Amino acid sequence: MTKHLFLAGAMAFAMTASPALAQDKWTVRPEWVRAHESFLASDALQGRGSATRDEAIAAAYVASQFEGYGLKPAPGMPGYLQPAKIIRYAAGGPATLTVGGKATAAPTVLVGSVDPVSGTSAVFDGEDPAKVPHVDVLFVTGGKGSPMALVRAATAAGVKLVIVRESEMTQNMVKGLGGKPRLPAGLEGKAPPSYAALATLPSADFDKAIAQAGAPVSFVLPVVKEEAITTNAIGWLPGSDPKAGVILVSAHLDHLGVRPDGTIMHGANDDASGTTAVLELARAMAAAKQTRRGLLFVAYGSEEIGGYGSSYFGDHPPVPLDQIVANIEIEMIGAQDPKLPAGTMMMTGFERSTLGETLKAHGALVTSDPYPDQHFFERSDNYSLAVRGVVAHTISGWAVTPNYHTAQDTLENLDIAFMTRAIQSLVAPLQSLANSAAKPEWKPGGRPEKK
Repeated sequence: MTKHLFLAGAMAFAMTASPALAQDKWTVRPEWVRAHESFLASDALQGRGSATRDEAIAAAYVASQFEGYGLKPAPGMPGYLQPAKIIRYAAGGPATLTVGGKATAAPTVLVGSVDPVSGTSAVFDGEDPAKVPHVDVLFVTGGKGSPMALVRAATAAGVKLVIVRESEMTQNMVKGLGGKPRLPAGLEGKAPPSYAALATLPSADFDKAIAQAGAPVSFVLPVVKEEAITTNAIGWLPGSDPKAGVILVSAHLDHLGVRPDGTIMHGANDDASGTTAVLELARAMAAAKQTRRGLLFVAYGSEEIGGYGSSYFGDHPPVPLDQIVANIEIEMIGAQDPKLPAGTMMMTGFERSTLGETLKAHGALVTSDPYPDQHFFERSDNYSLAVRGVVAHTISGWAVTPNYHTAQDTLENLDIAFMTRAIQSLVAPLQSLANSAAKPEWKPGGRPEKK
């Protein structure tokens, strides 16, 4: 079947499914869930790479479904799509590293920086990220922890470059990145985020370098500047009381695209599953009696390269942010976490606000995050809204699934039955929240500070 016939069939499906909307109790159907996944995670969409044509096609698909369900364009928008220009950078050649004025072997860069790095260096055992010293360049000898967690801690400490020993773990990370370093990107008109670069050296060169701890270090990665468009899909159900506020339900459209070797990173769980949930909740709410509060359904672009779709939405919301009562982000609900009770999902930052308790009281199968050390609350699109004051959390199935960011994140490896039950469990709580006068609130110390 051609792409055009497939997309046309998917759009027609949204229309022909409408007779089922008259049911007294809404039922999410597994064939609807599978139909969305079959398109979003198909070879045709090539992994929905951030700010690519494939991401834009996915956004157009979501927009067509919104329109077919009867959702309207959001206030002030001419249609269902919200594009934004992204300025991104890519490696323009191999990196060079000198220690004490002498060149080392070419480092392998996992996370790059736009500007050259130079300064003094120190050695850190890496066991406790909270003890990262405030230096320009950090050689890390401990190899037990996550390199990306180390980068986050180093960035907070003002470190410009982290260098670790090459290992099987870092080699797998390089493969996961498609052999290309991750570099900053930013929305047009804004400076790209600044974070510590991360590079590896072969063992012998790493040992020579740490023997010169304290010597000046210089690191240069040639970069080229690129422009791209990312796309959010937004649908709107007006509430009966304009003063009652708005509920935002969201997920991200994009994934990792295609690796240099041609492998498609389908992203069926991350986050076609969340996008599917947004679509099915939109279908359910559109079929029900108008709620007191308005409902915004959003599928963001470019989460994978820095949450730029949600950041742009936060800067250009179709309704004022102070009118958004709560944001429910949905990510990776394609599998059950074995640590959680059967059928249950986790909510990041559960203890930070009253939102989780409110949803749970009305039947949502959600509980607290069993992985607080992973800082998932800060690692999804909810955070773009949370730092702007909106009570915003992410609901997830199995956040540490072995298929995360691998080529095995495919339709065949989804638990469609679990997904269907998970989405179903959110229908009544969402409707209740949209009709309630109660407003979820941050608990003392729960609201994050914008950095």
